[in-house]
Amino acid sequence: MIVKFTHRFLTIVCLLISIAGIKQAVAQKSDNDGGTVTTVLTPHSKDGIYNSTASYSFAVTNTYKTTQAGKISYIVTTEAGKKIKSDSVRVKIAGDGSNTYDFNITGLKAGFYKVNFMINVSDYDDTTRKAFGIRPEEIRSPYSKPADFDAFWADAKQELEKVKPDFKVTEMPDSSKDGRRVFLVEMKSLNGLTVRGWLTEPITKNKNKKFVVLLGLPGYQVALKPMFGTDPDIAIFTLNIRGSGNSRDVINVRRETYITLNLEDKNRYIMKGAIMDCVRAVDFIYSRPELRHDNIIAAGGSLGGYLAVATSSIDKRINFCSSANPILSDIRNLVNEVDWPIIDFKKYVTIRPGLTFDKVLNNLDYFDAKNFATTIQCPTLVGLGLVDNIAPPNHVYTLYNNIPAQKHLIIFRDLGHEIGIKYEVYEGRWMRDQFALF
Repeated sequence: MIVKFTHRFLTIVCLLISIAGIKQAVAQKSDNDGGTVTTVLTPHSKDGIYNSTASYSFAVTNTYKTTQAGKISYIVTTEAGKKIKSDSVRVKIAGDGSNTYDFNITGLKAGFYKVNFMINVSDYDDTTRKAFGIRPEEIRSPYSKPADFDAFWADAKQELEKVKPDFKVTEMPDSSKDGRRVFLVEMKSLNGLTVRGWLTEPITKNKNKKFVVLLGLPGYQVALKPMFGTDPDIAIFTLNIRGSGNSRDVINVRRETYITLNLEDKNRYIMKGAIMDCVRAVDFIYSRPELRHDNIIAAGGSLGGYLAVATSSIDKRINFCSSANPILSDIRNLVNEVDWPIIDFKKYVTIRPGLTFDKVLNNLDYFDAKNFATTIQCPTLVGLGLVDNIAPPNHVYTLYNNIPAQKHLIIFRDLGHEIGIKYEVYEGRWMRDQFALF
């Protein structure tokens, strides 16, 4: 049985918008006949991606005895909310009748867009919201990575190497749960901070057994616990980076301030240490004789997806990267498109005398997921939700288009900041194929 893990790392579960492309709305009951109007909006693309023309069918069913007259209209906006296009048609649906209206949205440049379809008839008003992409493989950021980006992270790894890891492994009393031994792992990371995680290994009579390793990375301020998958070939190491889970003893800040901690100095910024914690976790895997050093998958969602990309970029010991809804990609273009974490970045500037938002953006260039993506060498799986307002699809696609290695993208047309079971199944199958687990 494949280990199902990625979904557990997502930090924020957003509201599903129009599951399976269907939104059924019930009108207010008429005093005369108690009828209803229902609508179904159907995209003519299973993943919401089009080459040039985005097309939809809008079906309306009227169970009132009276005719419903009015209009159906749409408004297309950019991810940032700028109106791009609109149109409308007059409609008349007879009592106990139905009709379907086709819409073709043309003339859009490569990118992602939001679209609102609105129906306004005699006894009913409603709006259905969707998103779609036009030739997203062409999306590129106008912002390049800093010239010394690679050197900055090479120096960070050298700093980490100077810190003696002092690995400490303690077997837990509930070690036999679900046929796995459970270990608390403690280790020293950048700046001498202790970070912790949980290692679970299948119980086996084969003393020479070596396990493939899943390195599970946490979502934003998520406390990861031991994971008890049933796959006998896979050990699972769930890491709590500094300031998260059982690694909060030194850095223990409010949720909203974690992402801005020491943002004014790229050498002290919290994410530098967090990424180095992930590298130290790989050091730990390499220190264990029962773990396979050539079969390591780094996986996570949201911040965990970001960490998976960053770690796979700067640590070539990662053999497979799985990144669902990765945040912090193409950060400069995020400024006008999302509330979080941009609102916290701007608030931080106001309480730091002399700090400017330009300086913050300059520092964040060294932590931009799209910049890490350019040097990933291992096979990489990426998942995105088309209506994600934390990791917008155009930003995830910018990251994805920068990956030079073997890669695959799974799009969830009607999901927000989450992924569906299709991702987990594909992830498990690809991992087993990649690591020759038959």
